[in-house]
Amino acid sequence: MNISGLIIGLGNPGREYDRTRHNFGFMFIDALLEEAQRNPFARCEQLSGGKKKYDLWRCDIVEGQAPWLLAKPQTFMNLSGEAVLAIASFYRVKPAAMVVAHDELDLPLGRMRFKMGGGNAGHNGLKSITQCLGTPDFHRLRLGIGKPPAGGETTGWVLGRFSQSDTAMVDAVLEAAIQGIRTFATEGDVAATQYINAFRS
Repeated sequence: MNISGLIIGLGNPGREYDRTRHNFGFMFIDALLEEAQRNPFARCEQLSGGKKKYDLWRCDIVEGQAPWLLAKPQTFMNLSGEAVLAIASFYRVKPAAMVVAHDELDLPLGRMRFKMGGGNAGHNGLKSITQCLGTPDFHRLRLGIGKPPAGGETTGWVLGRFSQSDTAMVDAVLEAAIQGIRTFATEGDVAATQYINAFRS
């Protein structure tokens, strides 16, 4: 199968986790799919689901370019690497051709960062992927969620839902993130990093 690469959005499966901060990566994949449906050139095909370790789509991101695989692991966050490794092995995708979208405590809501490789910063999804792939050298799309208010508990914060007042900012981030990934697909790392890291909402 001729593909351009693999974009993974991290999150936890199940309605109880829908639109929580920790599922920002899932929300990004959903936004990519919705955007593709609005583009006349784009085709999206679901490749798997149900009892598999992941939900997977083959989707056109850029006109005239080979499609990308879009994935939402269904293994829960701490075991995300099992799903990513299964996809990468079956479709022969190298880590350098992967982008992992995930929530980031160290960035405020309304900011995002794009980078290749690096540490896991305590993120269990990234830790699992690094362990399963045997390398940290994959791209990361870091979507800021900010830290809990003073004295707040981190687990409750990341598993809490965005507030109603956050909605416009979340939507703006997702829209810009889509453009950032398109920039990556067409112009490469440097242009994507400049666009994504400069974003403010």
